[in-house]
Amino acid sequence: MAALWVAGVGRKSLTVVASGAPRREFWSRLRKEKQPVVAETVEEVKKEPILVCPPLRSQAYIPPKDLQSRLESHVKEVFGSSVPTSWQEISLEDVHMKFSFLARLADDLGHAVPNSRLHQMCRVRDVLDFYTVPVQDRSKFDELIASNLPPNLKITWGY
Repeated sequence: MAALWVAGVGRKSLTVVASGAPRREFWSRLRKEKQPVVAETVEEVKKEPILVCPPLRSQAYIPPKDLQSRLESHVKEVFGSSVPTSWQEISLEDVHMKFSFLARLADDLGHAVPNSRLHQMCRVRDVLDFYTVPVQDRSKFDELIASNLPPNLKITWGY
């Protein structure tokens, strides 16, 4: 199908005619007509944002008096009842056993080993050493306020 191309020079533009129709009319048939946009009326209801801060979690941990017996019972549950007498020297190289052991201890004692310290837990003795250290839930400022300060030094907490 051959089309007749005729070029015409207008005053400021070049007009190309294909099959007897100007270029603008030829391409405008391919474009879809734009539908007018109708704005819907929407009632805006402003609500006050509810800002509920979660309560601060207590990070305090005091080791129980029967920590060694609890640890030994968890070792027997996870590693089996045929645990050697030196149960503190059991290696935690198996990742699945290590996870199971530490998860049970975290549930029982309410204090988990943080991610930054997991690589240090190589033996059961390392876990025992971690759980024997008490953790205080106080900042350094709280400790300074509670301590005996000289009379010329005062800390105003709520300024």
